[in-house]
Amino acid sequence: MKIAVEGCAHGDLDNIYATLQHLERVQNTKIDLLICCGDFQAVRNEQDLESLACPPKFRAMNTFWKYYSGAEKVPIPTVFVGGNHEASNYLWELYYGGWAAPDIFFLGFAGVVTFGGIRIGGLSGIFKHHDFRTGHYERPPYNPSDMKSVYHVREYEVHKLKRIREPLDVFVSHDWPRGIANYGDKEGLLRYKPYFRQEVESNTLGSPPGEELLHALQPTYWFAAHLHCKFAALVPHKNGQSTRFLALDKPLPNHRFLQIIDVETKGPLRFEYDPEWLAITRSYDAHLPLSKAPFRPPRPPLDLTASRKWVERTLETRGRTVPLNFEVTAPVHDPLNRSRHFGPAGHLRNPQTEAFLRMLELPYRLDHAAPPSGFRETSVEPQQTGVSTANPEEIDLDDLPDDDALDDDGLPDDVDELAQSVHT
Repeated sequence: MKIAVEGCAHGDLDNIYATLQHLERVQNTKIDLLICCGDFQAVRNEQDLESLACPPKFRAMNTFWKYYSGAEKVPIPTVFVGGNHEASNYLWELYYGGWAAPDIFFLGFAGVVTFGGIRIGGLSGIFKHHDFRTGHYERPPYNPSDMKSVYHVREYEVHKLKRIREPLDVFVSHDWPRGIANYGDKEGLLRYKPYFRQEVESNTLGSPPGEELLHALQPTYWFAAHLHCKFAALVPHKNGQSTRFLALDKPLPNHRFLQIIDVETKGPLRFEYDPEWLAITRSYDAHLPLSKAPFRPPRPPLDLTASRKWVERTLETRGRTVPLNFEVTAPVHDPLNRSRHFGPAGHLRNPQTEAFLRMLELPYRLDHAAPPSGFRETSVEPQQTGVSTANPEEIDLDDLPDDDALDDDGLPDDVDELAQSVHT
């Protein structure tokens, strides 16, 4: 099957889908799945727009709301992770993953699913050292500080991902893993982004937990975005395997934001639950930290055997297919009535999340109704590892010069040019 990979979406789904449909027509092919690497901006209405973590001058409804409301139909099944410019109040509703709109699947704050038998894992957000060890203490409606910290990667999700033992075909993040620049055309990257040099030379460009996951999980592919440029790398692992890394840009004219890969189909072209991830989720859910207290990994490590057997029995009964149970849970944007006023965006219990938790026989705690057991409020000393001197969240990034780093995959050399012909 053919998988399209796109960098930062920035809510521009109309143009992204138009580009893909143009490629299908020109190349007489069918794209089976779209993977978006964050800054998806699933904004449903003006209330979500006020919660969008970006400077006010960049806040715009864009086009996700059309697919959320049903006004437009998604032409290609889509899966995404969150970035650092998101309407996080909505994504928190779908913390464990779920349909953000019909045929648009959010992987959750961390998650694993399969599509076509291809195992896809992901981690949402970006790394900031001062929030990494804390729990998810933010509560919607978010104040200006929490609006940013809510998308910062937490140790809890990273710890869960590190418990994965079965091979991953694809991993998706918004951040780059720290050190990835050393495995590609580093000098070419620095010629294009000279202000990255200090971070590259001090090995602080990218996410330290992302680096740990890269070498622990060793996926076949790792896709990312965030820094608004195309960069490819090949990462060898000690066991002889390797990971092909690719970061992509945002969907603007002359920006290299899209790549198509061919992978062997291993199963039906639908989203299915991953048994190993469900077992990890079920085992660790009681440890979900919902305060500023640091996450403390259970000692000794949790034995997942019983949960895995329980999950397998459950999936045998109900099947592995992710149910198509999307529901509209918030008012939809009305472009003809821009004077509508919504109150602060508080927490809504999403029926999908409630159904998922019922399936796993877990309680609902995302509204912070019950504090996690075994935790107490303590101060958290910031970890200085991987501190970045630059601020990649708000940098103004331009287009990237031509780069053929992945052309030996058998990918069409003219994908970027075709994409640009639509995006003008």
